[in-house]
Amino acid sequence: MTLEVMRYCPAAPNGAQKISYELEDAHQTLLEALITIKTSLDATLSFCSDCRSGVCGSCAMRVNGVEVLACTYQVCDGDTIEPLRHMEVIRDLIVDSESALTFNKKAHAYGSVSIKTPKVTPEEEKKNEFQSACILCASCYSACPVYDVNSNFLGPFALTRNWRYVSDVRETEVEDKIATVQRNGIWDCTLCNECVPVCPVGIAPKQDIVMLRSKSGVMGYMDPSFSTNIGGNFGNDGTPDFGGPAF
Repeated sequence: MTLEVMRYCPAAPNGAQKISYELEDAHQTLLEALITIKTSLDATLSFCSDCRSGVCGSCAMRVNGVEVLACTYQVCDGDTIEPLRHMEVIRDLIVDSESALTFNKKAHAYGSVSIKTPKVTPEEEKKNEFQSACILCASCYSACPVYDVNSNFLGPFALTRNWRYVSDVRETEVEDKIATVQRNGIWDCTLCNECVPVCPVGIAPKQDIVMLRSKSGVMGYMDPSFSTNIGGNFGNDGTPDFGGPAF
């Protein structure tokens, strides 16, 4: 079985070089294969792993152009392995995920300091059950094609987390969180669905972004580019501007 790994190579035109490795055992996970390569064939190969059970998300990488967890993916002959996209490659298959995490802060994707304490029903609890299961693997961030044209896009990683708090009945700063995702956020998403199948825990960022758009509409927001195109009276944040002469 042959595996091709994109290795860190500053001298190469794109900063990486494809190296082929021959393995005897084809019945193993990608993580097991990488460990075999490192221990038996090439000790310089670099990659991350931790729990080995699909829980921590640290071994996320791309196989044949699709984001996977190395500890759960079964390797196939001819697979091409490469690091996640849109993040600085530290070495080989290791990336700096800090750039993905910074978008959580920009999207105010965190709980408020002060929260309401109503009685939460089972139905209300389930509204953000999946979003709360995020393992921070950044696979959706890597899969998103919008970053190819807009590096400031908040992205599915931060937007689905924003919805996790917006949909929480205990949240006291919903208006702030909705206002934060209007620019480089929910309206910039193309709803291409690339982020959905790569999530290892079944979160659907596209659906969450649609819900954020719906919530934004209820609160008086609309797509800023649409408001600009039709020449309507809208403020810089996308909300309707009803200012004008008094009658």
